[in-house]
Order: sequence, then C-alpha cells, then structure tokens
Amino acid sequence: MNSAAFSPAAFAIADFAPSGWLANAHFQSIVPSLSLRRPLIARRAKQMLAVADTQIVDCGDGVRLLGHYSSQEAAGRAPARDLAILLHGWEGSSDSVYVLSLGSHLFDQGCDVFRLNFRDHGPSHHLNEDIFHSCRLDEVIGAVRSIQRSMPEKRVTIAGFSLGGNFALRVAANAQQAGIELERAAAVCPVLRPHSTMEVLENGWFIYQQYFLNKWKRSLRRKQQCFPKRYDFRQILAQRSIRTMTEMLVSNFSEFSDLDAYLNGYAITGDALSQLAVPSHILISLDDPIIPAHDLENLARTPHLHVTSIPHGGHCGFMDSFNGTSWADRQIGNIMFANRSAP
Repeated sequence: MNSAAFSPAAFAIADFAPSGWLANAHFQSIVPSLSLRRPLIARRAKQMLAVADTQIVDCGDGVRLLGHYSSQEAAGRAPARDLAILLHGWEGSSDSVYVLSLGSHLFDQGCDVFRLNFRDHGPSHHLNEDIFHSCRLDEVIGAVRSIQRSMPEKRVTIAGFSLGGNFALRVAANAQQAGIELERAAAVCPVLRPHSTMEVLENGWFIYQQYFLNKWKRSLRRKQQCFPKRYDFRQILAQRSIRTMTEMLVSNFSEFSDLDAYLNGYAITGDALSQLAVPSHILISLDDPIIPAHDLENLARTPHLHVTSIPHGGHCGFMDSFNGTSWADRQIGNIMFANRSAP
C-alpha cells in the first residue's frame, strides 16, 4: 500500500506490538469473540447495559430494525454531546463481545451509545419478512437518519466492525445526499472487496468457513420459523459452501442477476468512496486472515479517508489484554475525543 495516497490520521497513533501468542493472527481473530470472555466484558459494560433502552427503529418503507440506546442521562450523568452508532459484523449482533467492548469504552468516556442490529441479526428475524443481504444500505441509512432526527442535538459518529465497518463507510459516503450529518465514521477491518473475502473463506483455514456457516444456517432456520409460508431453506441448508449458499439465495431471494452483481454491490473498492465528505477512519491489520489487506490499494483516494494499517491484530482483534479494551477501542476513542473541548 502506498501510504502517501491517503491522508494521515490527525491523532497520535498508539503502538500495538503484541508478542508471543498475542502476535498470532488466528489467536487475535478467534479469542476476542470467545464466549468465555463475555462475562468479563459484560462486567465492564454493566452500566451501559443497565440503562439500555430497547427500541424499534423506523427506517422507512416499512422496514424496522432493532437497537439499544444507552444514554448518559439514564445513568444519572450530564447529557452527552456525542452519540456513537455501532454496527456489528455479519452474523454478529448488538450484543457481540467486540460491540460491547467498544460501546462500554465510549460510554465510560461520556458518550451516548446506540447499538444497532442489522435485519435478521440478534432477536429481530420477525420484524421484516424479506431476508437480510449486504446490499441493504438504504435501511441502515434510514435507521441512522431516524436516530439522528430523534436526537438532533447530538454529534453523531458511526462505527462498525467487518461488514459493519463496510456499512459504516457506505453510510458516510452517502450521508450528504441522504440528509444525514455525521461527525465521522470509523471502520475496524471492514470488508473491502467481497469477492476477496469470499475466496478467503472458501479456500482458507476451514474453521472460519465453518464458524460462519453454522451461524448463518442457524439464522436462516430462525427466519424460516418466523415466516414458514414464505421460506423453505432445506436445499440451501444442506450446502457446505458459503459461495454455493450465497449463489442460491441471490438467485431465489434477491433482485441481483448473479453472484458477481451482488458482491460488487457492496464493495467499497473502486469509486465507491470517491464522494466521501465525512472524516472517515479505517483501522486494519496487515495479517487479517479474512480481509486481504492488499485490497486497500484499490480504495478511492480522498482526503477524507484516513487509513491506519498495522502489522498485527488479526480480524477485529487488536487484543492486548484478556478483559480490557482493545487497541481499536482506544483508537476510536482517541479519534472521537481528540478535540473534546470543541463546542
């Protein structure tokens, strides 16, 4: 990657140099999301979770998404000036460990936090009859617009992980046209070129494909239970390939002509971010086993995009302690509050 092609971040970059097992990309990718970490992270997020208000967000066109809003006022503190809307990764949820970790870190710094679920993620399969796919950008834009209109005094940051990071950047690129005012966007290991990620999942270490297959199939079963007259996924659920499942779902349940058209539909490489007018930050590791870092070279060059790539960190890991904040959590906090004294 030619670092001169991107504007440097306007904040100090903290060193992240893990040693031993912590330097292993697979360790960084798997361990941070393990269920055994959940009680530790949930303890750190206790106050944020205690005041969380569950909301159904009207996204327009009859679409509803599930979210959880934690405010400083509900915790008995002074009203927050900043609001962070957090987006999880594919087959994650607003309660994913990495979302709770970042959310609690920002909440403890005095920020309001809205953890949004994509369609058919978390306990939300019953809210919309049509199934989720990664090109459903309009409804996420609609959700952000609705949230902002309900809190017009807040400065809004949108941040996401993996597919959520991809969505966050696409929302930012379309914010001006959509009538959304964003202070900034942050993306941790965002999906850059979906073709590349699918190739890695299909041909890389089998544990990643199996992990996502199991979670995706469980989600499809829930959707089928909610709408049994609409969906019969038996043939799809019998498959053992993410590519084959995606091809079948695209063919039978989407408006796209073929798999390539669908994957290209949510790529952020090429000119996808060329209209970006919101300060946006990508945090990515060069050893990410799911998002090939070489695709960074194909991002549109814009002064509003700041890319920070570091040698180690795995996929959305960046863990340097078992129950503390991650390097990515702290960097997003640094980005948000570098000029905290500003009105």
